[in-house]
Amino acid sequence: MEIIEIFLEEFDREAAIIRKMLEHIPNDKYDWKPRPKSMSIRCIATHIAELPGWVTMGLTTGGLDFSNNLLEPAAINNTTELLAYFEKNFANGRKLLAAASEEILRQEWTLSNGDAIFMTNTKADVIRVSICQITQHRVQLGMLLRSLNITTPGSYAQDDNEVEFELQGQE
Repeated sequence: MEIIEIFLEEFDREAAIIRKMLEHIPNDKYDWKPRPKSMSIRCIATHIAELPGWVTMGLTTGGLDFSNNLLEPAAINNTTELLAYFEKNFANGRKLLAAASEEILRQEWTLSNGDAIFMTNTKADVIRVSICQITQHRVQLGMLLRSLNITTPGSYAQDDNEVEFELQGQE
């Protein structure tokens, strides 16, 4: 199995988990955060929804220089908008990844801020890190939702909360 196939399988698996997680965010909880210095649910959820776009950026550019590319988060105000934003970014990233070649993945990609270079890696590493970041922030979102006593879906199998939620719906 080639690396692109491995990335596509993982990307698809994470997308399915992310969809379920994002669907559980109540519209009235987007501004909630556990303490003043923490990120809000809106901030983390929007970041999760934009991360598949880093696959697109990793494949179509030679890097990101923050000194001339300010990344402004999308204005997301509800779960419908959030899911649409995620689906757009995921579809674009997946399409480009499926059409990519192993040769493209070996090309260098640099993250910098002007003359300060933070990292230079292969485009394959950018994709790998993007998928890992999706997973990391999904876990953060799950912790925030559970802090609010909101049922969260199991990531790789149903968890006790999800089974209890389904049973309540059958009563």
